[in-house]
Amino acid sequence: MTRKPSPILLIKRHFFVGFIGIIALLAGVRRLFPEVTHFSFFSEAAEQAAPLPQDTIALASARADSLLRRRRTSLRLLDKTGAPVKHPILSVPAFDTAFPDLNDVQLATARRIGISECADRAEAAQRIKDLVYIGDSPFYELKNLTHSTPYLVPRAATLLNEIGRSFLDSLASKGLPFHKLKVTSVLRTNEDIERLRRHNGNASEQSCHRFGTTFDISYNFYRRVQDPALPPQPETWGVQLKSVLAEVLDDQRRMGTCYVKYEVHQSCFHITAR
Repeated sequence: MTRKPSPILLIKRHFFVGFIGIIALLAGVRRLFPEVTHFSFFSEAAEQAAPLPQDTIALASARADSLLRRRRTSLRLLDKTGAPVKHPILSVPAFDTAFPDLNDVQLATARRIGISECADRAEAAQRIKDLVYIGDSPFYELKNLTHSTPYLVPRAATLLNEIGRSFLDSLASKGLPFHKLKVTSVLRTNEDIERLRRHNGNASEQSCHRFGTTFDISYNFYRRVQDPALPPQPETWGVQLKSVLAEVLDDQRRMGTCYVKYEVHQSCFHITAR
């Protein structure tokens, strides 16, 4: 009488047969497809699966949008006793080192987030739906726009408005009278740039102004907001206003909302939204 194998022995046999079958299958796959086990195959697969480098311009733009949309903090002009709170004018250590963003840096962002360049004013007029009119503001005014038109992309228009409003807040916190900023250049067409370069050798052919992302603010000219009930008041010393404006721009640049270049020959801050 033959003895039946124990259940444990049967399990071991089945496991062994299955293991041998898997080994044979893998050997057959390796024989038919030798590239499967080649090191470069796995390296290429890993490279394809690896995440792509993140788009720094897109990330900066998203961060700038969130900063410009946030709620503004209340401005405190009086202390608990009702006395005016006056903050000192700090300015920046040096204008050229505080605002060093060259044209190439600004141009890369301008091309990505702005409109395509326009050949002339007629073509620019056809792009109005992508732009914002900036000719009327309580915070700044336009100064002799002979070679540009008063339009910017929405992000740049929002940034300009934020700079102007922050400038007035800063003046109030320092006990200085209200002054409007002077915007000297905004959107330029290729025709505008060509005309400008005929008498201004410093004007760049590869200008960020072509994309509606860039504007210039004068640091020498401001307009005092007069009280109609009072006699005309004198303008504040320009050096003080320039220092206050530099503080505002330095804050915006550090937050990552814009690039800023200190222009000596043009007497302006050259600003591109991010």
